[in-house]
Amino acid sequence: MGLQILWFILWGLLWAVYFMLDGFDFGSVLLRPFVSKNDAERTAVLRAIGPIWDGNEVWLITAGGATFAAFPATYADMFSFLYLPMLIVLFSLIGRGISIEFRGRNDAPAWRGLWDAVMWVCSFVAPFFFGLIFGNIFRGLPMTLGGYAGSFGGLFNPYGILTGVLFVGLFVYHGALYLSVKTEGGPGERARAAAGWLWYVVVAVAAIFLVATGVATRLYDNFVAFPEWFVVPLIALLALLATKLCARRNAGLAAFFASCLLVVTVVFTGIIGLYPNLIPSSLDPEASLTAFNSSSSHLTLTVMTLVAAIFVPIVVAYQIVVYRVFRERVPAVHEEGESEAY
Repeated sequence: MGLQILWFILWGLLWAVYFMLDGFDFGSVLLRPFVSKNDAERTAVLRAIGPIWDGNEVWLITAGGATFAAFPATYADMFSFLYLPMLIVLFSLIGRGISIEFRGRNDAPAWRGLWDAVMWVCSFVAPFFFGLIFGNIFRGLPMTLGGYAGSFGGLFNPYGILTGVLFVGLFVYHGALYLSVKTEGGPGERARAAAGWLWYVVVAVAAIFLVATGVATRLYDNFVAFPEWFVVPLIALLALLATKLCARRNAGLAAFFASCLLVVTVVFTGIIGLYPNLIPSSLDPEASLTAFNSSSSHLTLTVMTLVAAIFVPIVVAYQIVVYRVFRERVPAVHEEGESEAY
């Protein structure tokens, strides 16, 4: 049981880290048309995420792999019941990667405009559908012991859509804070200004989401039963306030780190509310997939724990090195003689 609980926590942590890292990539691309006024500035925004976006995506593969290895029944049912929305997410991620790589292959405005549009659409669709999927998981899928009774259209319920909007809004705000410290000149200044009013949007959407969560889900039950867990959403609230205060004091890097903490704690608030469920059923509690009835064997979890203890620190160390190497701010004007990869 101890390993099952451990891997439930790790499962949530991997998803939280992925959303924290790839979230500002999505947000930066979504903000790009609004903070850049010409092709040079659009390229500068892209260069801010260019060296790291694919490394950030590694955490999605890790989260998916952990689900497959630690909770195979959950993985199987998730990719069966939610096949179409997850396929849309996959195609969106592929489209984003292709557009980032293809955009710089030709200087023609029409070529770049095409891939900029593809990149923007994919960077909206992926986080929205991630939110839609998790919103429906929080709400509970219509599962019985006999199988899945839902449909693709049924996922577009008010709570699922609201969760998708929350994900998009949170990531755009996260991206604005990232661009404000990563880019120089016009894009950085406009991103900083955008972060100022986006904060109020995030607060409004989050407030509506919290009320809707109490009506549409049972996520609050664990917090009522174990009030000490309220510390996690409290940290999320403090982190949200810290982003605003730090931004006002021109402490952009501190605001961005507070935003990272915000994303992680928001995700963990949902994970705590789910426990011990991985996919709760809205029709029959006995049909819910939990950390206990969908996990791998004790031996598999033991081996996975050893592998994770060895390789996860290596991945973290590698990413720290990458972020350090590319820590310089990106100028808004492309310097002559400098290679342009995007």
